[in-house]
Amino acid sequence: MLFPTLTFGLFFLVVYALVWTVARENEWRKILLLIASWVFYGAWDWRFVALLIASAFINWGLARLIDTPRSDDDEGHRKALVVVGVIANLAILGFFKYFDFFVGEIAPLVTALGFARDLPLIQIVLPVGISFFTFQGMSYLIDVYRGRVSSARLLDITLLMSFFPHLVAGPIVRASHLLPQFKTAPKLNRGMVSMAMLLIIWGLFKKAVVASELATSLVDPIFFDPSAYSSADLLVAAYGYAVQIYCDFSAYSDMAIGLAALFGYRFPRNFDQPYRSASLQEFWRRWHISLSSWLRDYLYIGLGGNRGGLFFLCRNLLITMLLGGIWHGAKWTFLIWGGLHGLVLAAERIWRDLKPAGWPSVPRPIAIFLTFHIVVLGWIFFRAETFDGAIAYLQGIWNWQGKSTVITPLGLGLILLGLEMHFMPPKIMPSLALRLRRFSPVAAGLAAGVAILIIDAMRYEGVAPFIYYQF
Repeated sequence: MLFPTLTFGLFFLVVYALVWTVARENEWRKILLLIASWVFYGAWDWRFVALLIASAFINWGLARLIDTPRSDDDEGHRKALVVVGVIANLAILGFFKYFDFFVGEIAPLVTALGFARDLPLIQIVLPVGISFFTFQGMSYLIDVYRGRVSSARLLDITLLMSFFPHLVAGPIVRASHLLPQFKTAPKLNRGMVSMAMLLIIWGLFKKAVVASELATSLVDPIFFDPSAYSSADLLVAAYGYAVQIYCDFSAYSDMAIGLAALFGYRFPRNFDQPYRSASLQEFWRRWHISLSSWLRDYLYIGLGGNRGGLFFLCRNLLITMLLGGIWHGAKWTFLIWGGLHGLVLAAERIWRDLKPAGWPSVPRPIAIFLTFHIVVLGWIFFRAETFDGAIAYLQGIWNWQGKSTVITPLGLGLILLGLEMHFMPPKIMPSLALRLRRFSPVAAGLAAGVAILIIDAMRYEGVAPFIYYQF
């Protein structure tokens, strides 16, 4: 089920009504939400509901074993259990996401060594959202080991990993954030409802109107065959994809946060106007915050962080971003995207530490301009289907020629609109929520209904899956 569809709308209304009218006791409430989440996930493929349940069961059982009284004698045992848990989660992720890629890459090497035989490409179907719930499981085990959270009951950990608002595309909600909220029945207030409604409508507009239209009319055709378009087309499509991926992914996060809030739960913010960043380090504090903070806390710091000097810091940054790139999928383009970000992050840190005293800082507007274009360059590799396709795309921009064939006022207008929405003052949404809070429930519902009808009339026919569903 896709969020911006009638099917999901009906599904949500039924679940919402049952949760707040029937399942008033907290335990029954959680059971109902868990069943609803399995129905939501099973709408793609019922076979993978068993995988989701098995993953939750493995993490629950290992966390129970890890969460034992600490002593010198059992510390090694606890650490071994964490390693087993991390390996188990990575094995699930690796098999479904990287097996065919790995076999395909080593096949030429095997042939070159004289072992000419067919390797077992089995065309594995990728479960939706597998990267998100496996990362969530790993962080839960590590947090239990570190003493940041206690092991949870099976119902709670299963709901944590299955809760449908964040299940397939994040944010990666950590156990320490959501498990305490499961202990008691949540309560709604008018402020939560007002902000939730605004986030859902705002996300619906960004996805259905801006992102989907940019994808179908501009970005997808040009990236499919860059050689068929002019340099101007390629350049505008690169900017278009920067707007598309932001509007697409932030829309999902906004709707996920809003949907969870309507059930009484608070999710962390996942985007904070990332294209306003004056450095790549700042960009990663603002873009996909739940993933960047996960990589920082469980990978970068685990590698040593900034301990050991500048060389090791840069090494850890590069490794973290390379693995962050691979997290997105089994393609060389993702690895190059992560490597580009890692190299620039390392260069920023080197410059910060070794810059001659007295040298002026780059003015913030220029720094924002440069950072944005480094990000756009990375998005070309991120979006391209192959490495050769990305290089052909860059060559097409560099070898300036041809007259535009697909740039339209609508496409340019949507790019400018997306950037304008991105750079709008952060206080606008809280201000609108405060005004909506003063409406009566009937008036607020009517206003939301009218807004949804207007968006439905404006949107491109059909709704493409969210970009991050594939991760």
